[in-house]
Amino acid sequence: MKRLLFNYFNTFDGLSREVWWLALITLINRAGTMVIPFLSLYLTQSLDFSLWEVGWIMALFGMGSVVGSWLGGELTDRIGYYKVMAISLLASGISFILLQYITSYVGFCVGVFVLMAIADMFRPAMFVALSSYSKPENRTRSITLIRLAINLGFSAGPALGGLIIFALGYGGLFWIDGLTCFIAGMLLLKILNPKKAKVIEQVKVANPAEAYTDKAFMILLAAMTLFGLAFFQLLSTLPIFYKDVHSLSEAEIGLLLGLNGFLVFIFEMPLIKWLESSKNSMSKLILIGVLLTAMSFIVINFIGWIGALIIGMILISFGEMIVFPFSNSLALNRSVKGNQGQYMAYYSISFSIAHIFGHSIGMNLVANLGYRYTWHIITLVALSSAVFILLFMRSLKKENKNSTLRSIG
Repeated sequence: MKRLLFNYFNTFDGLSREVWWLALITLINRAGTMVIPFLSLYLTQSLDFSLWEVGWIMALFGMGSVVGSWLGGELTDRIGYYKVMAISLLASGISFILLQYITSYVGFCVGVFVLMAIADMFRPAMFVALSSYSKPENRTRSITLIRLAINLGFSAGPALGGLIIFALGYGGLFWIDGLTCFIAGMLLLKILNPKKAKVIEQVKVANPAEAYTDKAFMILLAAMTLFGLAFFQLLSTLPIFYKDVHSLSEAEIGLLLGLNGFLVFIFEMPLIKWLESSKNSMSKLILIGVLLTAMSFIVINFIGWIGALIIGMILISFGEMIVFPFSNSLALNRSVKGNQGQYMAYYSISFSIAHIFGHSIGMNLVANLGYRYTWHIITLVALSSAVFILLFMRSLKKENKNSTLRSIG
């Protein structure tokens, strides 16, 4: 047992002090967004908004995320990641506290959009900071550590949020959300101040290229958007499938979804370290992860045995563990060609788009075609992502060939 624990903790070796602090700040920030899982309940029960109104508010929630990611990337390239992260954390703290005092429908629409635009400025800036605080050989594991912090924050947040609502009501939840953002912001100012933090790698490119001119990167983003459309069914249509088709109780569905978080927490870092030591390229590993995700939908669609749900969850969990860290690392590696903030903004936006459309697409497919044909289509979407990964790999080979010819010439 000691040997097992030693090997597990050994996978975290080599990560810089700044990356650990960034992970802690991210954990506090993500755990602090407790109001988000309870937002629809708050809107219907406390403000008496209709389901139609709640639907539009949640749509603006997603649109604000897209705008925030783009704005965060642009500002990161102009004023630096440190200032953007600080502004985002401190301003979103104020926004969370003020949001509870907005009671009109139009006002809340504007408030949610502005809040998410401010809060999600943090993401591209954080990724650029991660690039600066990480050695190239540790970059993927640094991203994995941040993902662990995000997953822990999202796991702890709803549990703490429920207790806070019980003890203090929704008003207390908004206040604590705001204060945790302030705590994360103050920790950032105290620990990761440029005068104190050690920058391992600073990328500066003269006449940086615009991200949208990077053909290979755009192909990668298309692949990730398609992957996101398939993967995010885990948060919407899959739980309903478990209940409607397999008659699982809420407790059983919770345990099955909890298996995903458990597997990611236990296996992601050792898996990433093991895969990094293999001879496979990042793009090939991403392809394997996408195919595992596609296979998970095939398993639950063609095997009626209830144990297939567990197999499907294991497959989609390992697909997630491979695709997200390596695709993120690949995007960071591409960003050395130009504007880092812009690159990471586009990467974040690809998943925001998948979030916005993935749930409604899945629900509409189920309503009109039923689960069997829905899973057929979602499998094809995942396989389409795999095709784009193959195109990305082909584009990389062409790039390498052209650079070799230029060096010879």
